[in-house]
Amino acid sequence: MGFGDLKSTSGLKVLNGFLAERSYIEGYVPSQADVAVFEAISTPPPADLCHALRWYNHIKSYQSQKSSLPGVKKPLGQYGPSGVADTTSAPASKDDDEDDDIDLFGSDEEEDAEAARLKEERLAEYAAKKAKKPTLIAKSSILLDVKPWDDETDMAKLEECVRSIQMDGLVWGQSKLVPVGYGIKKLQIGCVVEDDKVGTDILEEQITAFEDFVQSMDVAAFNKI
Repeated sequence: MGFGDLKSTSGLKVLNGFLAERSYIEGYVPSQADVAVFEAISTPPPADLCHALRWYNHIKSYQSQKSSLPGVKKPLGQYGPSGVADTTSAPASKDDDEDDDIDLFGSDEEEDAEAARLKEERLAEYAAKKAKKPTLIAKSSILLDVKPWDDETDMAKLEECVRSIQMDGLVWGQSKLVPVGYGIKKLQIGCVVEDDKVGTDILEEQITAFEDFVQSMDVAAFNKI
């Protein structure tokens, strides 16, 4: 298992394909697996690797919470698609002590133990919620207006980036291009969300992260189902 060399374009392409149908490296919430892969990447993925870029920007927002994310970091070769070996080179350093000092996502044994404890607590809470089996799931239908920078923006690529956002409780619907003037068209796209899992704030955060294509996002309509 692995992604090849995550410091190269080829490795980022493997990561992009891996994340095409996943929100995270493992499971359905950010974890130490995401931290391990994130810290191996030298620079943000380019805009054409929209799945990898969406994931990178999302995990970057958890930097201040990295030590509390569940799980225990494993070697890179234990993540990714089967049949691909990890060849990512370790970052250059003067000595092992300096490596520990500059590792932004490093954690000692106590932090790993605390992360494991938090994971167990969250799993227990999740199991308790599942056991209740709620009979009604609150959902909403949302219509979004996604505006490009100008009339030269590739709207097909913009829509591909938007639809690459995958979350538990989010289902994308139909879309169309709507003229706004001066040859510019906006993407109007619908989605259905589970209210307890997905809000307009996280949708805006992830959509506007594709800053090479997206100028802004507005909620055109919001209806409870």
